[in-house]
Amino acid sequence: MSDNSNLLVKLSLPLQYQQDLFNELRAEDELVILARGLGLLRLVANLLHAYDAAGNNLVLVVGADDRENEWIGEALAEHHAISKTSNSRGLKVINTDRAGVPMRERIYQQGGILSVTSRILVVDLLSKLLDPEKVSGMLILHAEKVMATSIEAFIIRIYRQYNKVGFLKSFSDSPEPFMTGFAPLATMMRNLFLRKPSLWPRFHVTVAESLEGRKRAEVIELEVPMSDKMKEIQSAVLECVETSISELRKSNPGLDVEDWTVDSALHRNFDVTIRRQLDPIWHRVTFRTRQIASDLRVLRTILQFLLTYDAVSLVMYLDTVIAAHSAPPGSTRHNYSPWLFLDAAHVLFQTARSRVYRGKITSEELPSMSTSFGASLQPILEEQPKWAVLSDILQEIEQDSYLNPIRDDSSSAILIMCSDQRTCRQLREYLETMHLKLDQSGDGTDSASNELGEFDSRPSAELMMRRKLREYLNWKRNFSRVNENLYSSRPSPSEVQFGRGLNSSRPLVPAQNRAPPNKRRRVRGGGAAPFVAVDGPGSTVQADVEQPNQVSELMEQLRPSGAEANLKEDVLVDDLEDTEDYYELYEMDDLIMIHPYDGDMDEHILEESRPRYIIMYEPDASFIRRVEVYRSSHVDRNVRVYFMYYGGSVEEQRYLSTIRRENDAFAHLIKEKGSMSITLSHDRSLEDPQEQFLRTVNTRIAGGGKLAATAAPPTVVIDVREFRSALPSLLHGRSMAVIPCQLTVGDYVLAPGLCVERKSVRDLISSLKNGRLYNQVETMLQHYQSPLLLIEFDQNKSFTFDAFTTASTPGPSFFSDYTLSSSGVPTTSFSGSSLINPSSPKSAQHLLVLLTLAFPRLKIIWSSSPYQTAEIFAELKKNNPEPDPLRAVQIGLDLTIPMASSNTGDVMAAAGIEHRIFNQLPQDMLRAVPGVTPKVLERLIIETGSIHEIANMNVEALDPLVGKEAAQKIVRFFKKSVFEEGGS
Repeated sequence: MSDNSNLLVKLSLPLQYQQDLFNELRAEDELVILARGLGLLRLVANLLHAYDAAGNNLVLVVGADDRENEWIGEALAEHHAISKTSNSRGLKVINTDRAGVPMRERIYQQGGILSVTSRILVVDLLSKLLDPEKVSGMLILHAEKVMATSIEAFIIRIYRQYNKVGFLKSFSDSPEPFMTGFAPLATMMRNLFLRKPSLWPRFHVTVAESLEGRKRAEVIELEVPMSDKMKEIQSAVLECVETSISELRKSNPGLDVEDWTVDSALHRNFDVTIRRQLDPIWHRVTFRTRQIASDLRVLRTILQFLLTYDAVSLVMYLDTVIAAHSAPPGSTRHNYSPWLFLDAAHVLFQTARSRVYRGKITSEELPSMSTSFGASLQPILEEQPKWAVLSDILQEIEQDSYLNPIRDDSSSAILIMCSDQRTCRQLREYLETMHLKLDQSGDGTDSASNELGEFDSRPSAELMMRRKLREYLNWKRNFSRVNENLYSSRPSPSEVQFGRGLNSSRPLVPAQNRAPPNKRRRVRGGGAAPFVAVDGPGSTVQADVEQPNQVSELMEQLRPSGAEANLKEDVLVDDLEDTEDYYELYEMDDLIMIHPYDGDMDEHILEESRPRYIIMYEPDASFIRRVEVYRSSHVDRNVRVYFMYYGGSVEEQRYLSTIRRENDAFAHLIKEKGSMSITLSHDRSLEDPQEQFLRTVNTRIAGGGKLAATAAPPTVVIDVREFRSALPSLLHGRSMAVIPCQLTVGDYVLAPGLCVERKSVRDLISSLKNGRLYNQVETMLQHYQSPLLLIEFDQNKSFTFDAFTTASTPGPSFFSDYTLSSSGVPTTSFSGSSLINPSSPKSAQHLLVLLTLAFPRLKIIWSSSPYQTAEIFAELKKNNPEPDPLRAVQIGLDLTIPMASSNTGDVMAAAGIEHRIFNQLPQDMLRAVPGVTPKVLERLIIETGSIHEIANMNVEALDPLVGKEAAQKIVRFFKKSVFEEGGS
């Protein structure tokens, strides 16, 4: 690198804060925490290009996903085309196991910029396929995910152990994770082997001056008021959220519930945070608490449907919520969520339905009304308020582009940014049909006065909403038919039928001093009585039931005609025929592009389309900053941004909360940085070799112990598939030599005769279910003297194997954390399985007992976490010889492996280890012979050569080996005739 250190390289960093940050990174190693939207990948790409242009570097990129690799690769190719540097080689990606060892070795020797997955890289570093001393430097992306037990921290530790001069730089654009725990920034710096953090929030002086100069983008903020029914639904959902959170706080007083608020519940990771706090006590958490933790995600999804999608989509989603919580007809077992019994839930369902259609109730029908609808239904089809505002914005843009033509480098393209692809499809359909409107005649039928091509000056989503309502009614009818087919045998017509509607039209009242005869519930203390429906003891939360004639009348009103019938349906699969008639290239000035938010990939959209007008259909703080960076980076491009949001909505609250949380995180980091101590790492390679040797001497030789002293560290042979777990990293952290190999038998080899098969709880259940564990244990018994089965729990989850419930009550057993979903309902893969039933003969507990009975020499070790497993391994390795990696790889393969010396045969036979040198099939056949017990079998396979020899022996020959009684049974069995007595 020294030969080309003065090489001039062209960079694409026009802003001052980008240049300052680049110079810092070139000067020293540091952790960079940048606010979202300020161009983190652009900075990384320019830094990599500077190293790539030198031509003699080997730089590793760790932690990048596939899309980031694609982004960085394209950026390096563009930089190479602009700089025209002859030494640039671009980005090479090693992200699959298809890249074999010879190929990876050749790529490492060639050098350049390499992006390698963590699991492949850690194996290559440990096996010396990649020499750490030959690595010029390493860039770590997503530093917020690096923990002490992560593979990335393992990679950095190996790199710094052998390479003290190479550079190491880490990046993150998520400051919020650095707020959890004690001294999170100092802990992260210790995991990354770095000393200096570099913080760049949006309120940084250099960032503010770069983005708030004369080249600021023109932003028009539009506060769209919600409709009255939308406000009612939002208030009802927030009331359900608040009630659910208060119930969680009361049920778990011992946890840190300070952040369990309605404001925090609006964020996507709130239910993940709650589950993380409940995981250590998940086996003691009640079923109600589990269900509430799952319900918070459902309630947040309802809010998203309310503000983002149309009214029909919200009603359809509420239908699925009711269906998911309902029991099959004739069944009394259901798992209704507590929020469904609130009055707010009743308001939610009724108001959501009233936005789509309502019933026409006459005075004669009112006294005897049995359903919530009258003789006929009338479509309402309330439109989203943002749709009308969007059409007004497009009309304003059209006038502005006509009156003020372009005089700069930007195009007249209009870019509309949404949250997801579904919203993009919805807006595209609205823009295509907003000027097509049907006239309603007096008889309620559609008159096709407006043919396709004639536009109404007032935009409307009537055509789109009518189509969605037709699809909803058809879906509802098909859904009801599916239920009838699945549950055709019903005890009575009054049984609950889910899926035919939404909310219950019958009020929910407390039970009047009586309980349903088919189910008794105990109410302790001063708690409220259980809520049941008023119709009878078998009632539950029910849905509105529309009569078939009502639905038929509504479908008749929605029958397409005229312009609506001529509309072309969405093409999902196109065979690309007649492309010359339907496909052509449009000018950028004529385009309206609708695109979802996509993180750093949005920079490509801005650079390629060069839009003059940007409409943010939903607020996103990071995209606003990307627009600021784009406008400040291009002096000759003008940008006007329309920023839309619902006033007084959770959308606005979530946006402001996101900005506030990010600012609080940076303030916390700045404060910790000011008082953080400097981390000094100890270099063990500089110690005196004699002192290192003396530290390995075991001075506890009392009680017959042996004096063990060796300068070499303890060795553990590990299967390469085990590097997905944290245990190899912890073993390496305890100064053990970790050797990755492709093992056929076992996962860890601690000594020549000590093999360990590690199972997580999820893998253990799967192995017990399909029988794979029995084959693995049998193979270990054949080749190793001391086979061990290690059952390892997650360090952040509960460690218990006691069954807290009986077979008749669904609840948490020691496997319930993995066989039950977060709502407490059995998952699909294990639903109805006997593995989670402690009293079943096929339960996991019973299968483990059978495993130990079938293989008495197998030892089972329970470990609460990988940390405890590392301590157990250290104890098991004491006074044991080191394993041979070559022999560990050969065991289980069809290779000739030299056996142990013959002088140890008697000791091994006495210990019952000789099984591993004999064929297993004759042993299984001998077990079926009368009189052959396990002790007799052990004696026979040691003293005899084959089953043929045993069959030809008489009682006198067998008596010294197995005893006279057993000898008589064996001889009688082999001499017994194959014909029945008295046969011809």
